[in-house]
Amino acid sequence: MSGVAIAINAAISTAAYCMTVRMIPRFREMFIKANLFGKDLCKKDKPQVPESFGVLIGCVFLVSLFLFIPIPFAFDEAAATDAITGGKPDTFPHDKFVELIAALLSICCMIFLGFADDVLDLRWRHKLLLPTIATLPLLMVYYVNYNSTTVIMPNFARDLFGTSLNIGALYYVFMGMLAVFCTNAINILAGINGLEVGQSLIIAGSILLFNAIELMLGHQVDSHIFSIYFMLPFLATTLALWKFNKYPSQVFVGDTYCYFAGMTFAVVGILGHFSKTLLLFFLPQILNFLYSTPQLFHFVPCPRHRLPQYDSKTDLLHISTTEFRLEDLNAPGRLMVTVLRNLRLISWHTKADGVVRTNNLTLINFVLVVFGPVHERVVTQMLMGLQVLCTLIALTIRYPLANYFYAKT
Repeated sequence: MSGVAIAINAAISTAAYCMTVRMIPRFREMFIKANLFGKDLCKKDKPQVPESFGVLIGCVFLVSLFLFIPIPFAFDEAAATDAITGGKPDTFPHDKFVELIAALLSICCMIFLGFADDVLDLRWRHKLLLPTIATLPLLMVYYVNYNSTTVIMPNFARDLFGTSLNIGALYYVFMGMLAVFCTNAINILAGINGLEVGQSLIIAGSILLFNAIELMLGHQVDSHIFSIYFMLPFLATTLALWKFNKYPSQVFVGDTYCYFAGMTFAVVGILGHFSKTLLLFFLPQILNFLYSTPQLFHFVPCPRHRLPQYDSKTDLLHISTTEFRLEDLNAPGRLMVTVLRNLRLISWHTKADGVVRTNNLTLINFVLVVFGPVHERVVTQMLMGLQVLCTLIALTIRYPLANYFYAKT
């Protein structure tokens, strides 16, 4: 019966794609009139582009799943029998119903908070706090329905910890931090046409592929079906948005979309019980976070915007830079930039007055450090290619390598 529900979900998702493709052009002028627009700084004429279109995509996604809410339960044998025969009320799968509603509530909260960020330009401390609050419904449902905080130990640690280890409240801390990471990781690997949407498309496709593999293997069937219910409409609406956000962008997605996408991934990872595998699909975002750490935590001067510099004469992107005196940095900052310099992971130019100029620490700028000035479309393609490569690495880690480290003894 779940196959029928998935087929209906796919049909609703197809309709959502068509609706989104029709709606985006019609709302462009409306967003500009509402002063929700920005200039595309990586174009010669710096055109005005409507932004915060993530709120529109999020609304279509929510409407799609609101329409879908009764479908899984209509095709649930126990629920259907109860509805027809008037049997005992406890045959209805209340736990699944609450999971679905709580997941939608968390996503809805993040869409609202993301739009507030686009309009009010919230500070970074708020960007860390808000996803944590929006995750509370998920954590409460997880506590009530499962409350499983046991971690399976790899073979090399079993002599010390045993086969499994109950980490208690730390597991909930991990899940809360996962939501914070997912919502912000896409946001900090952004800034050029199509990158936010492109990486989200590949992550969503990776999750669906993983769900399909797990269903074929018969592992946690209900959890992966739950994930598919969310990923299909997300993939459909995101694919429609990609049509208008890829180079040259006709619309910008804003922080709203980044928060919406990140929370949707966190939802399926937490309630689908594959949070560690989800992190494997975020390998480029993890690399970008680690590379950005010196600036994110202000060990190295961090400008408000770290976008690459655009050369209108050549139509190419160049690295954007930050400047500092090495002796002005604290000890951790000096250590970090020294390690990065010795590994040749950053550019390094010392002026006559002793001021050091280096690239801003983002994966986008790193691509430009390695390959030199490159066209904006090419940079996006390179980073999307990296995302696909990391998906293959993630699946390799998840299956052949995981089976080795977690082999039954």
